[in-house]
Amino acid sequence: MKIQAAVLETVGATRPYSVSLPLRVDELDLAAPGLNEVLIRIKAAGLCHSDLSVINGDRPRPTPMALGHEAAGIVEALGEGVTDLAVGDHVVLVFVPSCGHCQPCAQGRPALCEPGAAANGAGTLLGGARRLTRAGQTIHHHLGCSAFASHAVVSRRSVIKVDRELPFEHAALFGCAVLTGVGAVINTAQVRAGSTVAVVGLGGVGLASVLGAVAAGARQVIAVDLADDKLALAQSLGATQTFNAGSTGVIEAIREASTGGVDTAIEMAGSTRAFEIAYRITRRGGTTVTAGLPPPDATWAMPVVNLVAEERTIKGSYVGTSVPMRDLPRYVDLFRAGRLPVDRLLSGSLTLDNINHGFDLLHQGKAARQVVLL
Repeated sequence: MKIQAAVLETVGATRPYSVSLPLRVDELDLAAPGLNEVLIRIKAAGLCHSDLSVINGDRPRPTPMALGHEAAGIVEALGEGVTDLAVGDHVVLVFVPSCGHCQPCAQGRPALCEPGAAANGAGTLLGGARRLTRAGQTIHHHLGCSAFASHAVVSRRSVIKVDRELPFEHAALFGCAVLTGVGAVINTAQVRAGSTVAVVGLGGVGLASVLGAVAAGARQVIAVDLADDKLALAQSLGATQTFNAGSTGVIEAIREASTGGVDTAIEMAGSTRAFEIAYRITRRGGTTVTAGLPPPDATWAMPVVNLVAEERTIKGSYVGTSVPMRDLPRYVDLFRAGRLPVDRLLSGSLTLDNINHGFDLLHQGKAARQVVLL
């Protein structure tokens, strides 16, 4: 079938993207779903820094590639072997498909699925196929989703069925921002009621972590960012205190406000400076979690003695250490109960034709979460 999709031809385009146009909306051929695959009509797709890091070259991926990984849509066709979905079902896409039988999957850690990671790196679906072409040229899939498109064929392992009453523009955010941000709080850090939490970096994922910390019952939720408007939004979402990361003496100020440091600091900015702040504001015996994705060559000189003398813990968090089949429905229930106001993360919507401008806004820090409505 013929579809419209945003294709990244090469990486490292100059900014502004609204001028250089790294993403080109083009007509592609989409093959029918194969074994254990599903055809989805995409209804909403979120713009994420993970997409931006592919566009600017920080996360190397094969090109040309149809971008987009955070989305929701409707099942339109089922491939052979798919018996637990029906045409018309509403689904959320998950950007790490889990095979269910590799060692991480067997240990209950599907976010670390080895075949899923290999397929994502190669630009294929979980089964190894590519279903997109343009005039005979193969187009790579982005994280098994390629969701900036009118339709997508994905692995059955890349979708979670959701309630049909959930608006698509809200549902899309659960596939990345919420799974990653809330999951980092609940699953990776295992924040307990009455504890103290700081979130460094307030993009869509970081703001979701603020929501997660509030929902978990943290008594102090400190939000840290360079943008005052994002700090204000975090406060409106339940952050008890906010600090501008660029202010003089910010680390000392946060440590004083939290009586020696927070129990858990979560870094969501994807920079070594942000991680350094997060580490240094964590108290003795505390945990520093990082879910930001800096460039592959980024390093940080860690004061190793503190790990021993202060019994510190540093944890990485990918997809919020989530089990999507378990966690995504739980987070949707919290949203519907008013305890996880995910809809407040939305800062605007746009059409596919305006996607390059949307990434300009994201790069400039002028948007938390934008969605393409299709």
